[in-house]
Amino acid sequence: MTKPFRFKEFTVHQDRCAMKIGTDGVLLGSWIPIPDDVNSILDIGTGTGVIALIAAQRSCAEIIDAIEIDDNAYEQAVENFEASNWGDRLFCYHASFQEFFQEIDDTYDLLVSNPPFFTENYKTTDNSRDIARFEDALPFDHLFIGASRLLSEKGKFGMVMPYKEEDSVVDIAQKVGLFPHMITRVRGNMSSDIVRSLLLFGFDKVDCKEEELIIERSRHEYTEEYIELTKDFYLKM
Repeated sequence: MTKPFRFKEFTVHQDRCAMKIGTDGVLLGSWIPIPDDVNSILDIGTGTGVIALIAAQRSCAEIIDAIEIDDNAYEQAVENFEASNWGDRLFCYHASFQEFFQEIDDTYDLLVSNPPFFTENYKTTDNSRDIARFEDALPFDHLFIGASRLLSEKGKFGMVMPYKEEDSVVDIAQKVGLFPHMITRVRGNMSSDIVRSLLLFGFDKVDCKEEELIIERSRHEYTEEYIELTKDFYLKM
């Protein structure tokens, strides 16, 4: 049985989720800017609920909604929300993102997503894991069409993705009127290749702030930048 993942201010049970807690979700939740005037947040494809929980810890947003299509992950996210200190602000919808953005009239000040990555033409024998991992469960163009409808006028959309997808995703975003405001490219260590891109989009065309983040100096020896980003969440930071 998969052990719960304990953070400083909340615990995430993940035994019924196909995709377990990893660096990507915690990194995105820690990195994404949440100004004081953000009142409503939506986590797209919440899985365990970890990004929504981090957003609840970091902000005073009154509305923190999440969407999850997988039955087991949805139920587990709800339980994780209810067990947290912010259960009154967290709510999870059991739906696909496509269904959600076509039916909901509300807008959000901040959207966040750790979306399915894999675009290879093979599947595993685990359907839940496939839905969580493969891009055809939520194509990037659907993600940005929905985001463009759900964002408030000054709203922002943050996501994490493989670095190799960065250029194509920026192109898709621009087709629906969303432009990169901030990009942080992530390396595992100083000598490794860039593996991930953290991106923040908005409706305004602005000069994009580009940075690089290195996670480790050596094995289990984390950089000051990574510690500063995640110290409020990880127990060992």
